[in-house]
Amino acid sequence: MDRVIPNLRVFLVLSVSSLIIFILDTFHFLVVPKQVAFYITNPISFGIYNTSQKVGRQFHFIFAARNASEENKTLKKELGQLLSENAGLRKSLAETESLLSQENHLDPKTYNLQAARPIGLGKYLKIDKGSDSNIKKGQAVVFNENLIGRIIEVSQKSSNIQLLADPDSKVASFSLARQGRAKGVLIGQFGSETLMDKILHEEQISVGDLVYSEGTEGFLPRGLILGRVSEVLKRENEVFKQAKVSPVFDIRDLELVFVIVE
Repeated sequence: MDRVIPNLRVFLVLSVSSLIIFILDTFHFLVVPKQVAFYITNPISFGIYNTSQKVGRQFHFIFAARNASEENKTLKKELGQLLSENAGLRKSLAETESLLSQENHLDPKTYNLQAARPIGLGKYLKIDKGSDSNIKKGQAVVFNENLIGRIIEVSQKSSNIQLLADPDSKVASFSLARQGRAKGVLIGQFGSETLMDKILHEEQISVGDLVYSEGTEGFLPRGLILGRVSEVLKRENEVFKQAKVSPVFDIRDLELVFVIVE
């Protein structure tokens, strides 16, 4: 009972106070106090409002940045996949073009060619075909009508090609031009150039002439391009003259090479 009476008193005080305030406000006695209270509390309310807006913008920025980061990761992943697919399509297109080009230069009815991808270049050019693909030591390797070299080492899944520039490489050769022709032996040198040796002085050979294979070795056809003459070396006191021969293409640009398996 003692606890009920205080609560009743509080209720009566609040009710009377509310009634007094209502009457005073009805007869406009609270206009000045209300304006004073407004001028006092308005800056505080405005500050609280601005703070809440700034906090809201910060949280929005954080969530937007997180979403943007996730989207950026997704886009990067998709871009990587597209670039990979594009590279694969370009590679497939280049290989298809190489296959079609090869058929136009060496008749597949005459030569049985095995296409292979270069997978390494050091002293030898390594390809991704080996004994499983009927690759054998001594077989000639070509691109279009150009001789790349010959198979020198064979494993089950890969093979090594001795290039024309290898110092141990020797190929019977001849040059052909309007002025005439010259015979010699193409010898590998250190670097990318080769040297056509054993050319008789009376035979005609000039800078720009193409050099071809004689085909006397038995492992390669006659008439494959070996390179182009870049310099003629004449030695009056020697029996033979020489010519520097440069390749007509960069072997590093090839997508496919072709092994003459038969």
